[in-house]
Amino acid sequence: MDTLNKYRQIVQNVLREYAVKPSHGEIDPEIIVDPERDHYELMHVGWDKSRRVHGSVIHIDIIDNKIWIQHDGTSPGIALELVQAGIPKEDIILAFRPPHVREYTGYGVG
Repeated sequence: MDTLNKYRQIVQNVLREYAVKPSHGEIDPEIIVDPERDHYELMHVGWDKSRRVHGSVIHIDIIDNKIWIQHDGTSPGIALELVQAGIPKEDIILAFRPPHVREYTGYGVG
């Protein structure tokens, strides 16, 4: 399997692991996959009592065979899961960090 297809599969598998129904409210996890443009996102959508919930939990793009984490609402961080699944740290960009601090994260710089 080539690198791009491997990365696509890993990203989708990790998103599926995080796509569990929250323990409160009427909130559903939704995985959005756009393989043509390599956009991948996990959203939470629904209601928590009278409060509307609609937001991104994880947003990942694959750009030039690198994993760009645009948003990470997980703890301790989805980058660790991606490394454990076989993606090298240098191929993971923490895009939510300013470019001038990425060199200090231990991950790719973009």
